[in-house]
Amino acid sequence: MASSIGNEKSVNPVLRISQLDALELNKALEQLVWSQFTNCFHGFKPGVLAHFEPEVKAFLCLILWKFTIYSKNATVGQAILNIQYKNNLSQTEKYQPLSKHQKLWYLIFTVGGRWLEERCYDLFSNCQQQSFCKIKSYISFGSGLLKLCGLLNFVIFLQKGTFATLTERILGIRSVFCKPQSVRQVGFEYMNRELLWHGFAEFLIYLLPLINVQKLKLKISSWCSPIAGLSNSENTLAAHCRECSLCGEWPTMPHTIGCPHVFCYYCIKSNFLFDMYFTCPKCGSEVHSLQPLKYKIEMTELHV
Repeated sequence: MASSIGNEKSVNPVLRISQLDALELNKALEQLVWSQFTNCFHGFKPGVLAHFEPEVKAFLCLILWKFTIYSKNATVGQAILNIQYKNNLSQTEKYQPLSKHQKLWYLIFTVGGRWLEERCYDLFSNCQQQSFCKIKSYISFGSGLLKLCGLLNFVIFLQKGTFATLTERILGIRSVFCKPQSVRQVGFEYMNRELLWHGFAEFLIYLLPLINVQKLKLKISSWCSPIAGLSNSENTLAAHCRECSLCGEWPTMPHTIGCPHVFCYYCIKSNFLFDMYFTCPKCGSEVHSLQPLKYKIEMTELHV
C-alpha cells in the first residue's frame, strides 16, 4: 500500500467533507454494533447491562480498534471512503504507517477517555471524602477543557483541512488517500439538465402552496357539468333537497348559500373555512351567508 501512495506531494488532499463523513460512519457503526449486541440480551431481565455498560462499550470498541486502526491503519468509515491514516511525524516524504505507540495512544485517547467520562460519575458519586470530590471536579474541569480544545481544533480544521479531531492533531496522524483519486469529468449537458431540473423542482415547491387545489378541483367539476340550462330532473332534485351538491349524499343539517342548491352543514362549512372565496360547484354562486333550510326533510322521501 505504501508503494501505491507514492510520495506525499503527489497524494491528493482529502476533502473536509470526506473526513467528516468518515467520522459519521464510525459513529453509525458503533451504534449499530451496540444495538446488535443489546439485542442478544433482549430476553434477559431489564437493566442487566446497565451496571456494566461503559465496560462493555469499551470492550466492543477495543475489538473494533484491533481490526481497524491496529491492523489496517484506518477506521471502517475511512476504509469505505478510500482513506487511511498516515504518520505525519515521519521526516520522509513516502507513506509511513502509524507506529505502535501512536496506535496505543489512539486507543487510550478514544476508548479510554470515553470510558473514564462515562464511569467518572459512578466512581465518585457515593464517595463523600474531600479528596474524591476534588478528583471528580478535576476530571470534570479536564473534560470541559478538552471539549473547548476540540472546538478550537474543529475551527482550525475548517480553515486548513487537516486533523479533523483533537486526537489526530496530538498524535500527529493525518488522513490521506489510499490510492490516487482520478479526476471525474462531468459533461455540460448533464450539468445543464440537472440545474434545469433542480430549478424547476424549486419553482414547484414555491408555487404549489399558493395553488388552491380544492377550488381548482371544484372549478373543473363545474366545467364538466354545465351550469346553464339545468334539466328538469336536476331542478326537481334541488327543489326537494335530496342531495348535497358537494358530497352527493343525503344532506345532513341542510344549508343554503343563497343559490337553489343545498349542502350539508359540515361540507359547506369546512369548504368555506378553507377558502373564503368559495363558490357553488353547480352554479358558481359565491357564499353570501349560511342559512339552514326552514322546512323538514324526512328520510322516507328518499324512497318516494
